[in-house]
Amino acid sequence: MTNSHPLYINGQWVTGAASIPNINPSDLSDVIGEYDQASAQQTRDAISAAQSGFAQWSKSGLEQRYKVLMAIGDQLIARQEELGELLSREEGKPLAEGKGEIYRSGQFFHYYAAEVLRQIDERADSVRPGVEIDIRREPLGVVGVISPWNFPLATAVWKIAPALAFGNAVVFKPANLVPASAWALAEIISKQDLPAGTFNLVMGSGGETGEALINSPDIQAITFTGSLEVGRRVAAATVGNLVKCQLEMGSKNALIVLDDADIDLAVESAFNGAYSGSGQKCTASSRLIVTDAVHDEFVAKLTARLELAKVGHALEEGVQIGPIADKRQLDSNMAWIERAKADGATLAFGGARVEAKTEGYYMTPALFTDTTNAMAINRDEVFGPIACVIRVADYETALATLNDTQYGLTAGIITNSLKLASDFKARAQTGCVMVNLPTAGTDYHVPFGGRKNSSFGPREQGQYAREFYTIVKTCYVRA
Repeated sequence: MTNSHPLYINGQWVTGAASIPNINPSDLSDVIGEYDQASAQQTRDAISAAQSGFAQWSKSGLEQRYKVLMAIGDQLIARQEELGELLSREEGKPLAEGKGEIYRSGQFFHYYAAEVLRQIDERADSVRPGVEIDIRREPLGVVGVISPWNFPLATAVWKIAPALAFGNAVVFKPANLVPASAWALAEIISKQDLPAGTFNLVMGSGGETGEALINSPDIQAITFTGSLEVGRRVAAATVGNLVKCQLEMGSKNALIVLDDADIDLAVESAFNGAYSGSGQKCTASSRLIVTDAVHDEFVAKLTARLELAKVGHALEEGVQIGPIADKRQLDSNMAWIERAKADGATLAFGGARVEAKTEGYYMTPALFTDTTNAMAINRDEVFGPIACVIRVADYETALATLNDTQYGLTAGIITNSLKLASDFKARAQTGCVMVNLPTAGTDYHVPFGGRKNSSFGPREQGQYAREFYTIVKTCYVRA
């Protein structure tokens, strides 16, 4: 990879209007590369190119689409060591997680390659004699993909792969904080048998590149993952042009630990759910709702687990918690630590800056006790390695506390009671429910999404993705 990384528009590598450096949060002296920035006009050029690409790709044969998606998946998996290191360098997640994200991204392409060959339409009997009805799904057109920084490749891929599988063209704007993984994906896609314009990469700021994309009347759909605030702006922009919109936004996930829980399992589930990826996951369990009988034991064991957690450079062996993604996010985390203390929460562990061998955005994982669900830190999304314990009397109080939030993405419970687990699955007001598992961690072949302010529009992933990436046509024929 050269130090300069251009845009990819209409099958050509194109110099952007400007460029920005990509800095390794584990080592601020490590500049991964310079990444070009698309102007508003270049974004419009990419949309125009995608319209031309769509005209050809939407009519491509199923085997061509299958082979293209399989080849992309093959390349990602074959290069998981190299690209996993690149991803961990730019985002800061430990190397094992970086490699795992690359591998999972390859699996997404393989899954949707198979879905290409499973596109079977429906038929229905008419109420009128001699009339036949078939119901088919057709591609939408140009899909704008806006992905977040916390999963530089996986979240982008679970949008791009189904878009291409169902015959759409793509204009992809990755988060400006993590362009390297997106550029590597574009390089792989550029070598496949795709009509020019079918896939376009426009790196750039949300204020210019993103705004040009979401306000365009010449696209048919926008799929976005990011904050609630930005998601609202995307929705407002797209509704004016009647553009189809899919949003994955904020969360305030909770893990309930009941009296009958396996405490060791509860501790590992809480640690993995709250602190893996430095807590920078939309599925992270930032609220730990624990019943009185096991509260003290759980807090003591989770604190001991946190004391063993190694914080450091993402590529260093044995590191479990890498750096925070950038200075702005680190400053936000530290501000939340101070606010929670001012609101009366007890900082039981961590929450401090860490000096390492290299200059980076390091902090120790934080655990608060003596918190209530009314505290700001338990109401708003924090997006860092910070979890709060909320003590409750019983299951009913725990469930009410879990549901008392504007968000509804994931929820978890640790219990040995089949009755309570079944009740929890029915009454938790979230899109994903985990029993005796961390709240973070989902499969790629089943639907993903939330309720309330966490999600808007059709579900992502699995066969449910076709609800967003296709349009239904009903055909009537008199024999």
